[in-house]
Amino acid sequence: MQLNRKTTPIKMRNYGRIIQDMIEYACRMEDAQQREALVSYVAQCMRQKNAVWNRDQDSGIARVAEDIERLSGGVLHYEMPQSTEPQPAEAAAPAQPARSKKKKKQANN
Repeated sequence: MQLNRKTTPIKMRNYGRIIQDMIEYACRMEDAQQREALVSYVAQCMRQKNAVWNRDQDSGIARVAEDIERLSGGVLHYEMPQSTEPQPAEAAAPAQPARSKKKKKQANN
């Protein structure tokens, strides 16, 4: 029994074959809007993987953008959308007052 495995080498081992295959698929996509959505998703995955593998090095979005261009052979370009920047905790959600817990009354039998 023969397993159906790809034998092409992985270009960047810290991201893995799945990320590499997703970038290759995005390069072949014709719909620009879907391609941008896929590249955005892949970039977030790459940023997480990069943070795990390279704790001491820069794992920011600039590094991920360079790696996307390198893996796609210059076909894909990633720019972080302005609306997805993290907001400070105070602006993201208003503080809710702490609720006190009610004690259950025990029945005296």
